Amino acid sequence: MKLLTYCSILILLLNGYSCMQKSGTGKGIETKAYDRHVELSWHPEAGAEKYTVYVRKEDGNYSRRAELTDTLYLDFVNDLGKNLGLHYKIEAQMEEGTHLIGEAAVETRTMSEEELLDMVQYYTFRYFWEGAEPNSGMARERIHMDGVYPQNDQQVVTTGGTGFGLFALLAGLDREWISKEEGLARFEKIVDFLANADRFHGIWSHWINGETGKVKPFGQDDDGADLVESAFLMQGLLAVREYYREGSEREQSLADKIDVLWKEMEWDWHTQGGQDVLYWHWSPNFGWQKDFAIRGYDECLITYVLAASSPTHAVSEQVYHQGWARGGAIQNKGAAYGYALPLVHNGSPEYGGPLFWAHYSYLGLNPKGLKDNYADYWEHNRNHSLINRQWCLENEAGFKGYGEDLWGLTASYSTNGYAAHRPGNDRGVISPTAALSSMPYTPEESKKVLKNLYYNYGEKTFGRYGFYDALSPEEGWYPKRYLAIDQGPIVAMIENYRSGLGWNLFMQAPEVQEGLKKLGFVTSD
Repeated sequence: MKLLTYCSILILLLNGYSCMQKSGTGKGIETKAYDRHVELSWHPEAGAEKYTVYVRKEDGNYSRRAELTDTLYLDFVNDLGKNLGLHYKIEAQMEEGTHLIGEAAVETRTMSEEELLDMVQYYTFRYFWEGAEPNSGMARERIHMDGVYPQNDQQVVTTGGTGFGLFALLAGLDREWISKEEGLARFEKIVDFLANADRFHGIWSHWINGETGKVKPFGQDDDGADLVESAFLMQGLLAVREYYREGSEREQSLADKIDVLWKEMEWDWHTQGGQDVLYWHWSPNFGWQKDFAIRGYDECLITYVLAASSPTHAVSEQVYHQGWARGGAIQNKGAAYGYALPLVHNGSPEYGGPLFWAHYSYLGLNPKGLKDNYADYWEHNRNHSLINRQWCLENEAGFKGYGEDLWGLTASYSTNGYAAHRPGNDRGVISPTAALSSMPYTPEESKKVLKNLYYNYGEKTFGRYGFYDALSPEEGWYPKRYLAIDQGPIVAMIENYRSGLGWNLFMQAPEVQEGLKKLGFVTSD
C-alpha cells in the first residue's frame, strides 16, 4: 500500500473525523480548525519556489502568516484570539510572479478534554501512518522536521519503535482514522517485510534497512540479534494477531503469519547455552562479545514474559527469578517523597530510572492488578511516575518552566545529543512522552502537561506528528525532531487509559496468560 500524501490523508479524515474540529475545503486548500491551531494543506504547484500563507479575521485585512516550501502548514492562532472565524489564502511564489493556490474559511472553537486527547493521539499516530518508511511500512527510527539527518538515516527502521507503532496503528484503526482495508494492508506489508528481513535464531536486529531488510548495525559489535527490541516488536505483533485471529480468511492468514514469526523466535538461545539469565545481544560476527545480561529492574520485563510464554523456545521460571529478579535482589525497601518504589535496578538511585521504564513493557502487558513475588506493578509504575513528577516540582536546580504543568524526565534528545534523563541526571530537559505516556497512572497530572504544551507552548512543541521529542525552556531549546520510541508510547498509553485496547488485546493471548502463571504472576482488574 502506498503511503498517503498529506493531502489525501486529510481528505480521508474529512469524511470520517469531524468530531473535534470544523473542517472544510476551500478552493485549492484543505483545512481543519482545532482549538488553537488551523491545519492547511494543498497540492504542490509545479515551478513554485515557495508558498505564502495569509490570514484575516472576518472583519479585517489579510496579513502574512508564513513562507514555506512544504505544502502542509499548522498555524497557531493564539495571537489572534479564541473561537475565531478566519479566512486564509495561499499564494505560490513563481519565477514569473505570484499564483493564487486557493482560499478557505475556517472556525476555531474550544475543544473538550476528550477532543483534545483525540487530537494528540491522531497527530502522533500519523508518525506511524504517513511518516512510515514506504517499502517496509515500518517506523522510521527518527523524523527530523529540520531536515538534518545522518547519512542514509531515512531508510533506517526501528524494530522496537515499530512494535510501539503497531499499537498506535491499532488505535487508529479502532478509532476509524484509517479504513479496515487500509489497516489490514499496512499490517500485511509490515509482517511480510519482517518475515523476509534478516533474523538470527528468529530474532531481529535493533535497526533494519527498510529498503533491503538487511541489518543496519546499531554499533560496531551490534550487528545481529537484539532480544529486547524484538520483544517490544513481538508485544505489538501479538496484539495485532489477537485483533485479527477470528476475522475473515485474509485476516486469519495475517494472524497465522504472525504466529509463525512468534514460534520461530529462539528465546532460549539467548541464555548462552542454559544460563539462568537472558542476554540482550548475539552477533553472527562477534558472537556473545557484548555479553550484556538483562537484569531488572528496567524497561525489559516484557522480554522475560515473552520468553517464558513462547510455545516453542520457552525459558524456565528459574531464568526469570535468578536472572531478571537477581535472586530477589530486585526488591527495594526504599521510598522517595513518601512513595514506595518496590523494584530497583542494580545500582540505580532511590528515585527510579527514566520514565520509559514504566511504559515500554506495558503497552500490552496490563499492569492493573499485575503482581508477583516482587511487586504490585500498578503501584510501582504509578509511584515511579509520581516520584519523577515530584522531583520536577521540587526543582532543586531551579530549571525554568518546571512545575505541575511541565514535568517528565526520560530518555530522549537532549541539549547535547541523547540522554536518559531521570532524577539525579536532570539537564533541564522535559520529554513530552514521559508525562503523556504515564497517563494511565497519573491521568490528571499528565493532562496538565498536555494542555500546557499545546495551549501555551504551541508551535514550539507541537507539529505534524504531535509533540516534538524534547524541550528545554531553561536553554530556550525547542528542536523540531521526533523519535519513534517516544512517539509510539504516547498513542498506545493514552489509548490504554481511554479504552484499554492494547492491554485487552495482548492479555487475551493464551500463551501470555500461561507464561505469566508460570512466572508466578497473578492478574486481576
